[in-house]
Amino acid sequence: MVDGVDIAVPKGVIYGVLGPNGAGKTTTLRMLLGIIEPDDGERELLGCRRPRQASDRVGYLPEERGLYPAMKAAEAIAFMGALRGLDWRTGRKRAREMLADAGLAEAADEKIRKLSKGMAQLVQLLGSVVHRPELLVLDEPFSGLDPVNQEKLEKLILAERDRGVTILFSTHVMAHAERLCDRLAIIARGKRRFEGTVADARGTLPLQVRYVPHHPGEGLHALLPGDAISEGDGWRFTMPGGGIETLLSRLIDAGHGISGLSIERPSLHDAFVRIVGRDALEDAA
Repeated sequence: MVDGVDIAVPKGVIYGVLGPNGAGKTTTLRMLLGIIEPDDGERELLGCRRPRQASDRVGYLPEERGLYPAMKAAEAIAFMGALRGLDWRTGRKRAREMLADAGLAEAADEKIRKLSKGMAQLVQLLGSVVHRPELLVLDEPFSGLDPVNQEKLEKLILAERDRGVTILFSTHVMAHAERLCDRLAIIARGKRRFEGTVADARGTLPLQVRYVPHHPGEGLHALLPGDAISEGDGWRFTMPGGGIETLLSRLIDAGHGISGLSIERPSLHDAFVRIVGRDALEDAA
């Protein structure tokens, strides 16, 4: 169930919709595309209040993959383009060119049933963009792919962004969002909990300090901030409000010295857990 999710996707960006399983990501995308009707609220897709009116300008890769297994790869791509108004001749020509550009030229005349899961998924993505849409919507596009095919898919997404396409995709894998997204929204329990850039999300948490003493010994822990935790040969704690300099001076004066020091920005994963909350993550699990 979605409860008043409000997002606006700027033109020409990669926009991520993040959330744990069951958060409402797929429902949000399907309402935007007109696949399901909302009980309340408003939506606008490429300037159209009725999403189906803009369907030929949209490419869509659903979470549930579906290609005809007896169809050849190039024909499957051309067929998906034809569903969006692209003529067959142009679709077939573009399909072979796109497969070659993706390093899959040898798969053009292979039947879908003979392709690996990763290759079939890439074929379906190419079918989603063969008609050169203005907006590309991807629902959990990396699900089930091995790292090699994940990298290929990321390159295809970036190439579409460079072509000027606006890309909206859902995921619960933070690594992809951190690498790809210009902006993102985080949804949990059907509500939007955050909207902004990856840096904005990471900025919701303070910097972390990793400190390794040169001479660890008695009294060291008492000099560190209250949230300091032992980690291997060092300590990790939140950056003090007044900066790190005063603390370092105390540690040096006390004879502990500094063997290693790093200041780390929290990851998007850390920010996601903080924004979503442990309860919502446990619900999803």
